[in-house]
Amino acid sequence: MIKTDIIIIGAGPVGLFAIFEAGLMKLRCHLIDAIPQPGGQLAEIYPKKPIYDIPGYPSVLAGELVDKLMEQAAPFKPGFTLGERADSIEKQEDGTFIVTTSKGTQHHAPVVMIAGGLGSFEPRKPLIINIADFEDKGVRYIVKDPDQFEGKDMVISGGGDSALDWAIYFAEKGSFVHLVHRSDRFRAHKDSVARAYELAANGKMQLHTFGEVKELEGNDELESVVIHTKEEKTTVKTDLWFPLFGLSPKLGPIGNWGLEIEKNAIVVDTFDYQTNLPGVFAIGDVNTYPGKLKLILCGFHEATLAVQASYKIINPDKKFTLKYTTVQGVQGFENEQPKETVTP
Repeated sequence: MIKTDIIIIGAGPVGLFAIFEAGLMKLRCHLIDAIPQPGGQLAEIYPKKPIYDIPGYPSVLAGELVDKLMEQAAPFKPGFTLGERADSIEKQEDGTFIVTTSKGTQHHAPVVMIAGGLGSFEPRKPLIINIADFEDKGVRYIVKDPDQFEGKDMVISGGGDSALDWAIYFAEKGSFVHLVHRSDRFRAHKDSVARAYELAANGKMQLHTFGEVKELEGNDELESVVIHTKEEKTTVKTDLWFPLFGLSPKLGPIGNWGLEIEKNAIVVDTFDYQTNLPGVFAIGDVNTYPGKLKLILCGFHEATLAVQASYKIINPDKKFTLKYTTVQGVQGFENEQPKETVTP
């Protein structure tokens, strides 16, 4: 049995920042994540994708942000159970919780903080009969390591930020990109759309609007795709197609914990981001409330307030005086950090 102050379910950026905020209040955290390394989507799905809306960073790669968050959390010596899914939660008579993973590892704490992002993900796959035959043989739903594709000609389908961002990235790295979208109106940032049209005008990209990839051709590996538009069919020779239509999130077992769920997200009180179960908080993309914005920086704010409320639950008889790191630094906070305990 792993005993700690706060069990954090989800080791993405918001969960990692919660470690730091808890550490400032001398609270110990242990994180559980089904992914075998910290970082959540940032590490697993797009570690080399630039992020532009983190305060203080005009641009930072997702993987680098994870590294910085881990560095920031390190002084407070968090514990991790990785590669195991949080399957069940049981409230004890004294109001504390036991969270058990898919491998039977038990965690005991007075507070549980769910920071599971959007849950587990499955790619939204086009309805093409033989698409499974070419998965990982030319068809890829996620760009995890872009270095291996730089300079290669490719087809990218989609009209959102992910499709536009990667189309622009590869075109600027020397690839010729066929960008296919079923409309002529893109859902991405205006600057990205303008840049895509500029690259097309310069001969580095071809836009196929009102088009869809409907057929895949090849023997053991992908050799070409057939793009259907209103007027014609176009065969494009390629061994690389990225259908980037997003990921379908699923809460998984968390959806069966008695939490109030609305549109696949956990309803919280914005006073402290506590759920309908006292002592259980939800922070980051996994939660919902009026005016919710699914941004990492909003998750950081939610984590800060949730940790403040957690302190009062864990130490009901103590008064906490907020101290500023600008005055005290971090060294003063990390001294005398409580140790995580493991009991049989």
